[in-house]
Amino acid sequence: MAKATAKSTTKPKAKSKSTRPKAAAVAPKVKAKPKSNTVAKTTAKSAAKTAPKPAKKAAPKATTKTAPKTAQKTASKPKAPKLPFAVNDYVVYPTHGVGKITGVEKQEISGMDLELFVVEFDKDKMVLRVPLAKAEGSGMRKLSTPQKMTNALSTLKGRARIKRTMWSRRAQEYEAKINSGDPVSIAEVIRDLHRSANQPEQSYSERQIYEAALERLARELAAVERIDEDAATERLEGMLRAA
Repeated sequence: MAKATAKSTTKPKAKSKSTRPKAAAVAPKVKAKPKSNTVAKTTAKSAAKTAPKPAKKAAPKATTKTAPKTAQKTASKPKAPKLPFAVNDYVVYPTHGVGKITGVEKQEISGMDLELFVVEFDKDKMVLRVPLAKAEGSGMRKLSTPQKMTNALSTLKGRARIKRTMWSRRAQEYEAKINSGDPVSIAEVIRDLHRSANQPEQSYSERQIYEAALERLARELAAVERIDEDAATERLEGMLRAA
């Protein structure tokens, strides 16, 4: 009886061995988890493909590309300053009278690059170079208007005004009026120093100042009315005789 019980006890052990494969057979059913991972990966990939790209990346590209272009456009096209005079213009320089601008030159003076108006005075055979930036400040101006010349001619018809002061003082005043370049002031000098046939002759210094003023006004009158300088001089002298 003891042996029989021993055999019977060993049989359950064999049964326990047969149950292990069953537990192993259940294990493959649990291996469905990797599928869920692959599905998650595929869904994540599809979601990543369908998801819109963030707008932050596009904004820097637009700013970095457009900013240099606008800067280059503004830097490459600076506005040129408007010049008060042009080539071939007739101008009046206070101390020299009527001249013609024949060109614009660039020169280096004292380490600075300057643009200069080239003004030629045919009568005096002289060339004057005036910096563009200082042209108007130097007193150089355009020719007088016809109305301005009419005012100057009407001044010649007026009565002479001679101050009772020393000649040296009056001579300085006359020269200052001539060098001002104002046609009305120059006409005043001509009117005050003109001598008619029944008046005493001019002194040498008076004659010099008178002729300088007459020549200066005749040149501008000829340039304004586009006539010969000799014809302009005769016209002025005729007005003085008729006054």
